[in-house]
Formats: sequence, C-alpha cells, structure tokens
Amino acid sequence: MYDIKTLDGNTATVDQEALDALNSSLRGGVYLQGTPEYEGARTTWNSMFERHPGFVIRALGASDVQKAVNFVRDASLIMSVRSGGHQIAGHAVADEAVLLDLSQMQSVHVDPVNKTARVAPGALLGDVDRETQAHGLAVPVGINSTTGIAGLTLGGGFGWTTRKFGMTIDNLLSAEVVTADGTIVSASPTSHPELFWAIRGGGGNFGVVTSFEFQLHDLGPDVLSGLIVHPIEKAPELLEEFAAIADDSPDELTVWSVMRKAPPLPFLPEEWHGREVLIFAACYSGPIDDGEKAMSGLRALGEPIADVISPHKFVDWQAAFDPLLTPGARNYWKSHDFEALSSEAITGLLEAVSCLPDPACEVFIAHVGGAMARIEPHSTAYPQRSAHFIMNVHTRWEDPNKDDECIAWARGLYDQMRPHAIGSAYVNFMPQDEADHMAGAYGLNSGKLSKIKGSYDPKNLFRINHNIVPE
Repeated sequence: MYDIKTLDGNTATVDQEALDALNSSLRGGVYLQGTPEYEGARTTWNSMFERHPGFVIRALGASDVQKAVNFVRDASLIMSVRSGGHQIAGHAVADEAVLLDLSQMQSVHVDPVNKTARVAPGALLGDVDRETQAHGLAVPVGINSTTGIAGLTLGGGFGWTTRKFGMTIDNLLSAEVVTADGTIVSASPTSHPELFWAIRGGGGNFGVVTSFEFQLHDLGPDVLSGLIVHPIEKAPELLEEFAAIADDSPDELTVWSVMRKAPPLPFLPEEWHGREVLIFAACYSGPIDDGEKAMSGLRALGEPIADVISPHKFVDWQAAFDPLLTPGARNYWKSHDFEALSSEAITGLLEAVSCLPDPACEVFIAHVGGAMARIEPHSTAYPQRSAHFIMNVHTRWEDPNKDDECIAWARGLYDQMRPHAIGSAYVNFMPQDEADHMAGAYGLNSGKLSKIKGSYDPKNLFRINHNIVPE
C-alpha cells in the first residue's frame, strides 16, 4: 500500500495490485523505493532537493506516458514529470507524489535533407548537439550539455547561437503531447495551434511532450569561440565597453560576461587562481575569418590576463562549461532582465562580486537579441523579445551549512538590482520560491496562458512546475 498526495490536498492509497497491473501494461515499468531505478529517477542535478516520490513510472514511449497520465488522473493523484532533471527549482521530483520519468527516452533522429530533427524528451543537449553536428547542422540550445532538451525548450531556450538562429522555441516545428485527458496530439501551427503557442515558453503546464521536431541550421563543425580573462579591477570600464559591443554586434556574434573567482584553468597563470576576474565568453556563428573581424574590438579591450579565442569544434564549445556545472552541488539562482547595463547597475554587480559567498558562485550577464528580437512578443508564450541583457546570479556551493549565507547573498543582489531591471523574467532561471513572479515571466501573455491551461488541463493535473493556474 502506497500513500500518494491527491489533487484535492488529501492522501490516497494505491495498492500493489493496481501497480502490478500498471506495470504489466508498460514498456518501461513501475519502480519502488529501494530500487536503483527509483533512486536514479529521484536524484536531480541540484542537490538542494532530497525528495522521495511514492513510486516512479518510467516511460519508454508515448503509450507509456498516456497510461501514466490516465492512471494518475483517474485516481486524482499528484504527479511530477522528470526529463533531464536539471531544472533549478527542482520540480522534477515531489515528495509523496507519482514521478513520471522520461529520462530513458533519449532518441535523436536527424533528417539532413530537410534539415530537421525529431528529439525525445529525455535527450540532453549534448545528445542533440552530437547527432546534429554529425551532419554539420545545429538547433539553438543552451550552454550546458547536460541540460535536458525538454525543460529548456518548454521554458524558451537560449544560448550561443540564439542571436543568429533565434530561441529554441523559435525553431520548434511541432511536438507530440499527451494532454491531461490522455489524448496523444500533434501540436503545430496547423494542429492544436493554441497548445503549440503555449508550450513555446509556458513550461510543462499543458501536457507531457513525448517528442519535439526542430528546424536545423548549417553550422560548424568549427566555430570561433573562447574566453578572454581580465582583472576584476578593470571591470567598470570594460563592462561598459562590453555593453556597447554587444548592442552593435552582428547577429552571428554572441558575447557574455562572467564575474567570479578564477578557476584553476590551465591557460591562467597560477597566481590568478582563486582571484576575482571578469571573463568575456564569445562565440561567432559563421565563417572563422568573419569572426576574427567581428571579435577584433572585443579582443582589443584592455590588457587581458589571457585570451584563448580560437577555432573550436562547436560540439566541444557547447560542453566547455560542463566542468563548472557538474551535478551534485547545491544551487540557487536569481535572475533579472536589463534593457541596458547602466553604470549604477555595474557598480552594484561588482560590489556583490567582491564578497562572493563561495568560490563556485558567479554572476553572468548574457546578451540576447538579433533573430530572437525579430519575433513578435505575442507569437509565443515567451514574451520578452527585445534585445536585452539577462543576469543570472548563479549561487553554487557544496556545504549544506552554507545554505542560508549563499541564498541570502543571491537574494540581496537580486533586490539590489531590481531598480535597474525591466520586470520580466526567464522562467528557466526562476527558483522554487518565485511563485509570485509568474506575471513578470509572462507579462501580457499571462491571461491567454491561463485560458489555454483551462482548456487543456482544467483540473491542474500538471501543477508541479512554475504553475499557471487554469482559468
């Protein structure tokens, strides 16, 4: 007998006979506490969350997902959905809930003739990059290869190639979705168009996506990319120069800034290890010679400690930051959008960087725009389409005794930056304690999202997420 939380706030008992019947109907299976499959499914990238679901349903296809959705809906049970398990808020797992595990659905099929890819929800970004780059193709995704494609896409998705090719959702052609009533539907511009609109930024609120179809673009195998490292003392003037260069760059060039203690990278002199630095990370999504010209202004700034801009395999560049984002650490993020980087905002950022609570903590400023900014704000659920800067206060540490200190530091910087921000938010960067910020995340699209949620999930079955309440 297993006690599971229900949609009405109570608890229901699921007996072994019911689980055995469900298990026998699945290609995957049902797994209970104490099994390796259960432990693997409940373990996520962010070790802040130590949660124990009632049991795990591991799906191997859309039919398994359909059976799982029907099972939990008919019993009015609470269910979380895990794909890559990378989401900062830890919504993949909930205590005393059913955990639907999609992590073994990892296929990536590339059609090089039509330049499309069909991707299953358990695939990681590294899986997608390796398969698409085998054909000299790419879809714009994030910057950490162990991120799951499903969560990234459903929240929007941006990275090194977004300025050139748009967001991940801008390259989504269709998706197969299991809705709350157990129906398997194809969502596209011509089939269930409102659902298609909603899943492009609205998260997992509307159903369980069992495959994504993406448009691919010619890119690679090499791109001009790398890091330029400066002393933090030079950051006030360099960040102003960075902002100007970012705003004037061609679509092919993406430059982000990172402020942190220097890790022991082999190209950095040892005396700089552990000292605060300003890092420019750059990538050019086009011919190498054109990239050399486009990056010349950035590389001419100041007197860097190191400049390791050079051609790299795109698939390797996509994984370059993985060593700083390994699973198992404690993570807490806070994020703002800025229309511009004012001198006052820069001063506040540098004050915070001078008192980082842990050597693994960092603040990065991503600049987006280009192709992404040429999409109408109401064309997708993700609404913030202007060229702008995205701040991620990435607080990361190992010792649970530092939880209060590290979280307080992140919240303090977030509050300090609020007067300089434009009020919008990227939902994939929002921690679990920002339920009151949903209006900021979706802006004028909030009402339409709530209405679509009411159509496809009126009882809010899919609620273990950054939840949109059904109208």
